[in-house]
Amino acid sequence: MRRIKFPRSTLRLLLAAIVLFGAFRWISGSDPVIYATTINASDLLSYKDNKVTQPYAKLINSTPDAGKPGKEQPIPINATQYAKASTEASLSKDAEGAALNWSNSQGWVEWTFNVANAGWYELHMDYNPLEGGNSAVVRGVQIDGRFPFLESENLELERLWKDAKYPYDRNEIGMQIRPQQTEITGWKTKALSDFSASSEPLLYRLEQGEHTLRLIGEREPVALRNLVFQPRNPTIPYSDYIAAHPANTSQKSWYSVIEAENFMRKSSLAIQTDHWSEPYISPDPKGRITYNVLGGQRWRMPGEWVEWKLSVPESGLYEIDLKNFQNYRNGFRAYRTLEIDGKAPFREMFHFGMDYHKEFLITTVGDSEGKPYQFYLEKGDHTLRMTADSSELQPVTLALKDTLGQLAEFDRHIRLITGNYSKNAFDANTDSTRTWDMVKFDPDIEAKMQSFIDRLSAIREYINGLNKKNSDLSEAIKVSITILDELRANVNEVPNKINDFSTIQSNIGTWMATLAQQPLLFDYIVVRTPGTTTGLKEPTPLSRVPYSIVDFGRSFYMDYDTKKHNKNEALTIWVQRGRDYVDLLREMVDQDFTPKTGIEVNINLMPNPNVLVLGNAAGDVPDVALGIGEATPADFAMRDAAQDLSSFAGFTEVSKRFIPGVKRALTYNGGTYGLPEIQNFQMLFYRTDIFENLKLKVPDTWEDVFDILPTLQENGMTMNYPKADFMTMFFQNEAEIYSPNGLKANLTSTAGQKAFKQWTEMYRKYNLPIDIPAFFQHFRDGDLPIGVADFSTYVQLLVAAPEITGHWKIAPLPGIKQADGEVARWSSQGTSAAMIMKKSERKDDAWEFLKWWTSGEVQAQYAKDIESFYGIEFRWNTANVEAMRTLSWPNDDLLALREQGRWAKNMPYVPGYYFLTREMDFAWNRTVFDGMPAQESLEKAQLSLQREMNRRQKDFGITSKDDLRIPQIIKPYEWEGSEP
Repeated sequence: MRRIKFPRSTLRLLLAAIVLFGAFRWISGSDPVIYATTINASDLLSYKDNKVTQPYAKLINSTPDAGKPGKEQPIPINATQYAKASTEASLSKDAEGAALNWSNSQGWVEWTFNVANAGWYELHMDYNPLEGGNSAVVRGVQIDGRFPFLESENLELERLWKDAKYPYDRNEIGMQIRPQQTEITGWKTKALSDFSASSEPLLYRLEQGEHTLRLIGEREPVALRNLVFQPRNPTIPYSDYIAAHPANTSQKSWYSVIEAENFMRKSSLAIQTDHWSEPYISPDPKGRITYNVLGGQRWRMPGEWVEWKLSVPESGLYEIDLKNFQNYRNGFRAYRTLEIDGKAPFREMFHFGMDYHKEFLITTVGDSEGKPYQFYLEKGDHTLRMTADSSELQPVTLALKDTLGQLAEFDRHIRLITGNYSKNAFDANTDSTRTWDMVKFDPDIEAKMQSFIDRLSAIREYINGLNKKNSDLSEAIKVSITILDELRANVNEVPNKINDFSTIQSNIGTWMATLAQQPLLFDYIVVRTPGTTTGLKEPTPLSRVPYSIVDFGRSFYMDYDTKKHNKNEALTIWVQRGRDYVDLLREMVDQDFTPKTGIEVNINLMPNPNVLVLGNAAGDVPDVALGIGEATPADFAMRDAAQDLSSFAGFTEVSKRFIPGVKRALTYNGGTYGLPEIQNFQMLFYRTDIFENLKLKVPDTWEDVFDILPTLQENGMTMNYPKADFMTMFFQNEAEIYSPNGLKANLTSTAGQKAFKQWTEMYRKYNLPIDIPAFFQHFRDGDLPIGVADFSTYVQLLVAAPEITGHWKIAPLPGIKQADGEVARWSSQGTSAAMIMKKSERKDDAWEFLKWWTSGEVQAQYAKDIESFYGIEFRWNTANVEAMRTLSWPNDDLLALREQGRWAKNMPYVPGYYFLTREMDFAWNRTVFDGMPAQESLEKAQLSLQREMNRRQKDFGITSKDDLRIPQIIKPYEWEGSEP
């Protein structure tokens, strides 16, 4: 047989290709570097903490005997036999007298109990959430009048949920409809826990003798039956567990697949199913929306759990596989604590970590060497629960928070020495040519810089040791260490590079915000006998090719248009919001509105408000427009293009859902042309840690503000007040912008002149900063520890400033004290609105939709769902007063928001209104920058505004005898009841 000879050049090319391919495979391997570490959690938690109440992890770390079994005995407490309670707590016994109904979230209840044997105890509660919102019940737990640890201030008793039906319904073209969520009511028992701090129930140290237990209301009503301090039942290691459960050699080969979306119950509405399309996904969607996976970003917060039912054919040992997708946090593991029949079978099931990977993988629950763990199950039914768990990362979170706090304090210290308070890299007030001798001003500066480097290096090493690889956070820390090392080498350059400290805080803080989050997506769970081959597959690049071709082919013949399937002509709604908001609204309409009313609805995205204007001109308009600006209804009403909602039956009752001052912006000429959807509060933000250090009180009036400014300014700090906000000063001084008939500008009234003077003197006399492009960053750094900002700042601080969590609060705006002692806090509150178009041919159906959409029940559900699905960044600040109290606000924040909400007074919109902001800005510039007397400057603004108003009135055919009937808001809104 003749041999085939290959040219040498071909062989060389082939060999080179093999080498290159091998190199590529090696470089692109999923675990290129394995990190080891000598740093442990105790090292990170060894920092000094002068606070009275310490985090749980730090407390346990400093107490070697914590959790060790002793002579503890159960200590039962009957909830109905409380020793005392505050008057704010609404308490009663149930019909049988066996349970205590705490029907609000206010006040506190206290019990007295005796401890026979000192030790560490878990606190178990029998509870039943009462009718309220959709949030978990939250209570603070004090022992002997104090919180034993930080986490004890806010502990959750979950509401439990399930899908209303499974399998899910499909619409007329085969798309699945996510079902409504049903609360599982009834009594539940829970050992108090916090999975951001510990995988096991929290421990309370009780000495021998008499003690008090006090529960403090934070959120949601609840019924309580039995409270029991229980000794901990230690969980054994796997080696002991498997030794106690020998293998059943007669077990037959068997496996069962449990779809992740087919769960029994879950602890939060946040946990949701999603749709996924790729090879070997189960079930295959075949070109249709099919909710076939569970979790991901919708199951990420510590403590959130899901429980499934599983059944096995015979008693014996079983292994568990999890088909999961973990591509959410680069380099980080995602942790779940696994429990079977209500208990972790062995210690290794606490915070079981699943590695970062970019595809769906079938992960066998096993040890670090890849050997599967085996679980002993009796024949029959069992439950499997997985809980998101970030306790392994708590030492990192606490150490980073402390380090960044010290870095911020060092930043303020250097700025005080150098007098440089600018956040700009290049600033006219900074002399870059000046030579500094920083050791003279701070002899310990080099040692301080080195301590930051050492601490950040230890944190980075610990993170890499946990993950066995690099991560985005460890890289951000590495960059920060490099910056600090360069500054330490030449400390005299610190004044010229002082903004590097803010950069470090911002970079690390961005990644730190995600540390507690544990997103993980599941397709299915497999329970099988050891050694059983399931034949289940994972997707590969090769398998994606034919799958994508088939999917693409479906697009040519499958029907994707729901409009033509509507039996009746559908109501058309345009929404000026992001797709996530629209998708959720569409789901709720399909689940609730259409089944109840029979009204079919088509919902479309409106990319910008100009589409509505152009559509109206062309005669192509929706029936309803949502998410529009607060001026839009009045603008359209002036042109007879919006429907007066007050003409509909039931309007009076619907109108009571909103604060009158918020509705004022949506009225025109005696009619109401829009309903508010969300509102944007202006609030006072302040840093509690800095105020405590400076011994300052939170200002209640503007006089209080001016009293604390000298102290702030002496310490290189000041206050932020938005230069553009003149309406707060006008309204608080009882000055109206327009005459009651809406035809005349009223800027130069006596009250108006007083308000304008107060507004401009803030910058001329009290030297408040004129232009703050990023109040959030200054507030975070601490050089602006107090300021007025809107709702977006609240969300931004919660999401992007984890290092100052617990060090800031909100309060109502400062105001002007009245003769009766009440402080007037009038302020405008921006709103987005919903309106019905005048050209709509389905006005009655449109009104039915608006009644449904703005109802308290629907607004509360929408607010809860949008935040649960997408995070607190999507918090829906509803304008419905009933729904507002059901949202998951911290109690103190809700009280502050309600107080400020009482004083809402939005500006009315009249022809020519758009000149107001421009003319007030010009007037401010003339007075503050040019030194023009306030009265003269204001008169110029009045003249120009009135000229434009006259011109527009003429355009709209309005005469001097007409009356636009501006609603007069004189008294603040009074909430029904005292409870938030």
